[in-house]
Amino acid sequence: MPPRLEFGCLPTGIGSLPHTDPEEACSVVMKFFPDIPVWPQLPRRSHLEDMVIQFSQGFPGVVVEADNVRIEESSDFAVELEQVYADYERGEIGRYGVSPQYAPGLYTLLSRVRGNKAVKGQITGPITWGLRVHRQDGLGIIYDETLSEAAARFLGLKARWQENILGTVSSSTIIFVDEPYLVSLGSVFKPIPEENVPFLLREVMTQLKGIKGLHCCGNTDWSVVLKLGIDILSFDAYNYASSLSAHCDEVRSFLESGGGIAWGIVPNDEEALAKESVSSICERLGEAIDPFTRNGKRFKQILAQALITPSCGLASLSPEAAYLCVELTAKVSQRLKSRYGV
Repeated sequence: MPPRLEFGCLPTGIGSLPHTDPEEACSVVMKFFPDIPVWPQLPRRSHLEDMVIQFSQGFPGVVVEADNVRIEESSDFAVELEQVYADYERGEIGRYGVSPQYAPGLYTLLSRVRGNKAVKGQITGPITWGLRVHRQDGLGIIYDETLSEAAARFLGLKARWQENILGTVSSSTIIFVDEPYLVSLGSVFKPIPEENVPFLLREVMTQLKGIKGLHCCGNTDWSVVLKLGIDILSFDAYNYASSLSAHCDEVRSFLESGGGIAWGIVPNDEEALAKESVSSICERLGEAIDPFTRNGKRFKQILAQALITPSCGLASLSPEAAYLCVELTAKVSQRLKSRYGV
């Protein structure tokens, strides 16, 4: 982990927006998140921007049909898998780019960013990817030891490629590994091989040289996440603040070691958004942070190490509601910075 991260509760986004025009989406990003812009994922523009499909390009045997992704083994399949392993060992990322067809928001943002404090990207993590991508027999590849490890290494190389290309426009990069399916940890309905979770996530994380975080928009075993060597923990603080406060000691240790928290305190739900204001969100954030201020940890210091974000992606909202959400996120950040001098 780098020296203590102090973002001063600057605002940024999680990733997805409901727009279909990347220029329009990037205009919204640059207006409200000018210090730490995030490239927008636009799943309404194309199914290729689904969070799993978007990072499937180039995986051996991958077949995309509508919103489904499966692996079909060809005669060259074993050789192609070996290539992934060899590239991972050498750090060869040339084959692992994301093309403009799959991520126009990334390339549009690259043309606009210059001199920002940092620039943020995101990639789908190996747990979520491994549960959504299936073998020909219908089994998620997370349950296949060989394919799940290959997928983690493949995603690690894609994350490294993304970090490198973002590094051409900013000296500081932030990559979040997005893992909504980590809510399945301990679940009897969608069990995942828990003993493999840290290993697979680290296979991705170790490829990143800049600032790295993990985002989960539900309740999970945060003690597992906090031991991964991440720099930023990103979570839905609007709906799940109490789940993190159940791990106070681990969170305090994480903060003391220099880590930061992206507080997803602005709801990505239209009905909830209509009820909230800058004041009510600031009050809600104060309540979320309060359990971690005991034993000498100051509220202001936690804010200094904080990012302010929406609770999750915004693709499910109308463009008007998404605009309101990112505007509210920016205003909450401004209020906190003004009030606490961070």
